[in-house]
Amino acid sequence: ASNFAAGSEFGYSLLWVVTLSTVMLIILQHNVAHLGIVTGLCLSEAATQYTPKWVSRPILGTAVLASISTSLAEILGGAIALQMLLDIPIIWGSVLTTVFVSVMLFTNSYKKIERAIIAFVSVIGLSFIYELFLVRIDWPVAAQGWVTPSFPEGSMLIIMSVLGAVVMPHNLFLHSEVIQSHEYKQDDASIRKVLKYELFDTLFSMIVGWAINSAMILLAAATFFKSGIQVEELQQAKSLLDPLLGSSAGVVFALALLMAGISSTITSGMAAGSIFAGIFGESYHIKDSHSQVGVILSLGIALLLICFIGDPFKGLLISQMILSVQLPFTVFLQVSLTSSRKVMGQYVNSKWSTFVLYTIAAIVTVLNIMLLISSL
Repeated sequence: ASNFAAGSEFGYSLLWVVTLSTVMLIILQHNVAHLGIVTGLCLSEAATQYTPKWVSRPILGTAVLASISTSLAEILGGAIALQMLLDIPIIWGSVLTTVFVSVMLFTNSYKKIERAIIAFVSVIGLSFIYELFLVRIDWPVAAQGWVTPSFPEGSMLIIMSVLGAVVMPHNLFLHSEVIQSHEYKQDDASIRKVLKYELFDTLFSMIVGWAINSAMILLAAATFFKSGIQVEELQQAKSLLDPLLGSSAGVVFALALLMAGISSTITSGMAAGSIFAGIFGESYHIKDSHSQVGVILSLGIALLLICFIGDPFKGLLISQMILSVQLPFTVFLQVSLTSSRKVMGQYVNSKWSTFVLYTIAAIVTVLNIMLLISSL
């Protein structure tokens, strides 16, 4: 939704946000993986153990709110997909998506459909990339847009939505948790081997993500922006796939949207469970009561909020913008921990890494201030 809004309203001029946010995500995810691999603690557990409560509790509380905001967007995505497929009203589609995801999470059965979800969403993502060869893209202008920051009038909400949709703060918490699922010995050689693997994994997936996000903006710019059409509902995006998939484009797009909504709601629920359990010094486990409370809070409050949303598309954009507002708090917390020799020992951030990480936090903070000023 954020990508289509960016391309349809501002053409190629906001492509730089995808580039910036992808670079940020690679650096932040690899850094938080260091924390999880070296200490055996997720970001929430480490914050609880090594920082005062008056610092950790408010930040972790806002991180749970960020997870709720993501759950809201992902449940909405699933509901919009069900409306496209079966003409089910948004509210009832949201209830069905939430119930299905809850069952998946509490029974751990989501692992059985994980590969199918990845395959389906990948097909649509790669379809968007392939379609770049079927439409007329102004590549010189696009190339300039990828590397030249610009702030067209009225664009700050979209800029922060795209940033929040790529660099999701709750995923930093979850990444530090799930990276520990790799089996490795706690010796120097093993730790460095896992870190090297994790960096390759992150680089590969983030570059693919950059390409797909960029493709969405490029297609929206080449079709909607060029024709003066502003995207006001996610259903319009299916028309971008018509040249490739013909009359079945709507069904295929809706199925991929449903899969993406389910998989990302599972992720945001797990992240909330990890953050909430970490407040009590515990790792995420769905059988643990604190993890369960975190999951229920994220999905339950998100579903409740959807009942009061009049414009689903606007709701999607605002929910992602909220993520970017919370992001600086998470990044400053993360960097303070990974820059502490007490926490990281010999794997503490170098001075250069610390500088880069704090610069990222500063950039996001400045963008948030610009958003605040533009909204007043």
